[in-house]
Amino acid sequence: KTTYWGHACFTVEVRGKKLLFDPFITPNPLAAGIDIESIEADYILLSHGHEDHVADAIYLAKKTGAKVICNWELFVWLGKNGVENAHPMNTGGSFRFDFGTVKCTVAQHSSSLPDGTYGGNPMGFVISTDTESFYYAGDTALTLDMQLISATKPALQLALLPIGGNFTMDVNDAIKASDFIQCNRVIGLHFDTFGYIKIDREKAIQSFNENNKELILLNIGESI
Repeated sequence: KTTYWGHACFTVEVRGKKLLFDPFITPNPLAAGIDIESIEADYILLSHGHEDHVADAIYLAKKTGAKVICNWELFVWLGKNGVENAHPMNTGGSFRFDFGTVKCTVAQHSSSLPDGTYGGNPMGFVISTDTESFYYAGDTALTLDMQLISATKPALQLALLPIGGNFTMDVNDAIKASDFIQCNRVIGLHFDTFGYIKIDREKAIQSFNENNKELILLNIGESI
């Protein structure tokens, strides 16, 4: 089950555990209808340190008691802000948790924390169990490193890719990314929140269809 909370924030339920990605809810005017107190999480995964990905991370980590999975610099930042239940990782690393394995992938982007300090390497995540896998790209440009993700076993059933352009890949690059990772079922993220990343939804879906791919654009609060 996948639930969209706006921008790049999702909850994905894997083997009974709720994985919350990049919580940015309370500062997002498009997510004004979401009650942050209703958000549950067993794990919080942070792709990088920009405010539009970590704004609610400290609050939700403390409220839910979720374990935060992130890079080393975010791990240190969280500790300084009173979050002790965290697991540091870095690009290329993998670790098996009780819901499955997390593999940290390359993301071509930048990363700084809300206080302006260095945020470490941005990352994506491949989440795998014995029977299924999915890819959360975070904020990234199109990169040939994505071809390595196609070797994921089991093969990817789903990819969550940025499509808004300007700061990340746009729709056309996301289509190429889906070729590189060999996954034709995509949920879009990082679009419409700001003026810089407004998209034509119908045209985006059509572009994917023309390439024999499926683009899913969830409404905020919607689950599939």
